[in-house]
Amino acid sequence: METTVKKYTFRDFASDQEVRWCPGCDDYVILRSMQKALPEMGVNKEDVVFISGIGCSSRFPYYMDTYGMHGIHGRAPAIATGVKLANPGLSVWVITGDGDSMAIGGNHFIHVLRRNIDLNIILFNNKIYGLTKGQFSPTSSVGQKTKSSPYGNTQPPFLAGELAIGSQARFFARIAGNMPGEMTDTLIAAEKFNGTSLIEVLQNCVIFNDGCFTEFTDKTVREDRQLHVVHGEPMIFGKNRDKGLVLNGLKLEVVTIGEQGITEADILVHDACEQDPTLHQMLVRLSFPLVTGIIRSYADITLEEREDALTAKVKANSDFVKTDDLFFSGETYTVE
Repeated sequence: METTVKKYTFRDFASDQEVRWCPGCDDYVILRSMQKALPEMGVNKEDVVFISGIGCSSRFPYYMDTYGMHGIHGRAPAIATGVKLANPGLSVWVITGDGDSMAIGGNHFIHVLRRNIDLNIILFNNKIYGLTKGQFSPTSSVGQKTKSSPYGNTQPPFLAGELAIGSQARFFARIAGNMPGEMTDTLIAAEKFNGTSLIEVLQNCVIFNDGCFTEFTDKTVREDRQLHVVHGEPMIFGKNRDKGLVLNGLKLEVVTIGEQGITEADILVHDACEQDPTLHQMLVRLSFPLVTGIIRSYADITLEEREDALTAKVKANSDFVKTDDLFFSGETYTVE
């Protein structure tokens, strides 16, 4: 039976709770982008669930007028998996941070991506532990001075996209925290994707790691330092739209259109839907330009579909229809 989806506005998804993030935090942008995206997703409000772990980002469920749960550190994917498998009709969202997902929650993070359950993950990445007041996280840069690395961090950072694609993520997007329009569109695309979608938001922490992505996200430089990819379009960037990517051997190379005989026809065309993740992995690893947008979106069978197919196969080949058939099969006896 088809269910009629009600008409909503962003106000329908805003709770009555006071938002307690630091003034100027990009978390506000993510929250409003989600509230604007939900009315466009074709999902009823009572079917939306937000599950979070621990961290500044994990206050998110309180600020959404939907169902939700504030979980424990790193375990949001496990809780969300149970919610989705128990009620496949729900739109389930995991809200997590770089420490919550890739430190204590690393094991849950990689396996929810590998299994390809039909849920969505928003990873707030600010390269720091913000809630606990400024310790280095798994994405902090080498040399970064923090409360727990006063002489500079010595641990090489994870790249969220590299880790995700290495864990067989079928959908990975990266978006700057100061681009609400693009963020809203990406959230809608993630919900429509059948499988696990991961959106990494490059989110500024104004208190403990201010300017952590400024070299790429500041409005004065982002056109020249960001490449926002779109499936089916050439990978061109720059204020003058004259820079692009070509493949030179086993490396991506930035070229200028109009120089050395380079034309737009020479520029790589983005294919987010390609099964082979090699080029997607190269894009997430690229240090210049920083690649944003939907980098990978490969349609694949979900865990739920595999489980349903296996259950149907076992049922079809089973001699038992109900539990009593099993209990009273084979040699039995009655106690008088």
